This record gives sequence, structure tokens and C-alpha cells, in this order.
Amino acid sequence: MKAKLEEIRSASMKAIESVAEAADLEALRIRYLGKKGELTAVLKQMGSLTPEERPAMGQLANEVRARIEGAISEKAALIREAMLEKKLEAEALDVTIPGKKPSLGHKHPMSVVLDEAKDIFIGMGFTIAEGPEVELTEYDFTRLNIPEGHTVRDWQDTFYITEDEKIHLRCQTSPVQVRVMEKTKPPIRIISPGRVYRKDEVDATHSPMFHQIEGLVVDKGVTMGDLKGTLNALVEKLYGAGTKTRFRPHHFPFTEPSCEVDMQCFACGGAGCRVCKGEGWIELLGAGMVHPKVLEGCGIDPEVYSGFAFGIGVERMTMRRFNIPDLRLIYENDVSFLGQF
Repeated sequence: MKAKLEEIRSASMKAIESVAEAADLEALRIRYLGKKGELTAVLKQMGSLTPEERPAMGQLANEVRARIEGAISEKAALIREAMLEKKLEAEALDVTIPGKKPSLGHKHPMSVVLDEAKDIFIGMGFTIAEGPEVELTEYDFTRLNIPEGHTVRDWQDTFYITEDEKIHLRCQTSPVQVRVMEKTKPPIRIISPGRVYRKDEVDATHSPMFHQIEGLVVDKGVTMGDLKGTLNALVEKLYGAGTKTRFRPHHFPFTEPSCEVDMQCFACGGAGCRVCKGEGWIELLGAGMVHPKVLEGCGIDPEVYSGFAFGIGVERMTMRRFNIPDLRLIYENDVSFLGQF
């Protein structure tokens, strides 16, 4: 038995020394130390020894087991270290390889034009006012002299939130003007940019959600000439000196007199095309002198003060600014399109 134990010790040491894989090392552990292993088989023969021989053989068997277990532990540590080194070599970072330059974003063309317009108005002494997008009918219609039965108050035109038609998504940013006038004494000079909502069919120049900049000036002696001069200054600063505009008589319930302001079509130069629907002009904004009823309803004496108001579609300003032929391109989030700006 002593010879067999010495043989197991010698053979196991050689086998463990030569193994290179964790799986092979585990196989050796089972071969020598498992329930059916070679060392276990020898220990089962201890019963055939004399009482005098058993202590010495038991001690030797324990030494052999301890030696094998120690050798396996040491080899396992070496294998783990070797595997880690191999993994680190495979995942090594070559710091000499040039890195990839990150792609940086930039302003959306709508934001570019909106910021330009804000700067222009601020330069003319305007301040910026904001209000809620979910608005009371009282502010969006009634206080703006828009009576019940007006087409804009129909369900076909307005996104109502309540069945009693008292709350809806605002159709314009004009309610901001009302909120400012009822809390501020003249002189007033503000713009109110923001999103608005109308049930328009989507086409090259319309969308059910779009953006406006509305302006309001209230003071003593304000005239239609002041309105025209302000709007022409805006258009020329945005699109360059000599940009053609035209003012057409119109009707809005909240202004009197009222007008619409068009700019010459940027796509066809006035000849008529799909963008301008053959007219040669694109409607840019509506404007007019603030209706006396609107002033009076906000606590401002129309016999002392007068004012003008206007509302500009930011999408149409953007299309003219960058010669974009279709409004839908602005909303499609196509990086190849937006990357041009």
C-alpha cells in the first residue's frame, strides 16, 4: 500500500504540473480525490492492514491527499492568472489609434429663426411673455371679441378638452396678450412665442400643431404706421433689405382695422408655384389695431390708449429664411435634412 500511495503522489504531481486548462485540472482532481478516485480506492483497503500498520499508512495517505490538494490549488491559481493575462492582452486598448470625433448637434432651423426674431424684437424694446398651452375659452375667444358661433370656436377647428367647450388647446398665443393687459398698465410692448393648435390638414404650408410669435404694443398715440414700420423692420432684418411684402385689408374680431401681411414666394419669386399655391405670395402673418372692446375688457381706456397686435407663423418664417419648400420637412427629424443648417 505504501508503494501504491507513493506512486499516486508521484503520478499526480507530474499530471498536475503538465495540465494547462481548468477543465483538465478538475478532471485530475476527480481522478485522484473523487469518490471513485485512485486515492479513495487505496484508502478503502485500510481494513486489510494490521493495527500496527494502520497509523503509519493513514498518516502517509493524509500527506498524499494534502499534497495533491495543495498542488491543485496552486495550479488553479496559476491557470486563473494565465487566463486573466490572456484576456487583458485580447482586450488591450491601443492608445495610439486615433479616436472617433463625436458628432455634435446644433440648433434646429426653427430655433435659429425663433432666436433671431426674439433678438430683433428685444432690440426694438419688446419683452417676452409666456402663457399656458391649455387655455380657457374665456381668454382665447371671449376676451378677444370672438363671439359664440364664430367658425374658429367649432369642434372642427379647435381641440377641445372638455365637452362644455370651456377648456381647449390654444388656437393662438393671443390669450397671453389678454393676461398681460389685465395685469399691466400701459405702456406695453411684448411678444409671446409658443406652440398653438388648430385642426388643419397637413400640407406643404399647414400643420395641426405649429408655432407663433404674437406681438402687442399699447400706448398713447400708437398708429397703423407704427405697426407697418415694426413689421417691415422685422422682415428686412430677417430676410435682408428689399424683401418684398404686401399689406392686405382683412378682418379679425380682435383688431380693427385689420390686415394680412404677405411676403413674396421664395420658391418662385412671385411667378406662382406649389409652395404658394400659384399666388406668388405666402401669407406670413395677421395684424391690426387692437379692437377697443379688447382694450376695454382688460381695463384699458380705449379713448386714451391705442395699440397694435400681430401674429407670425414661425414655420413660415423658417421656410422663407432657409428656402425650405415644404413645411413637413421641418417636423420629420431627418438628420440628412437638418444637417444642412
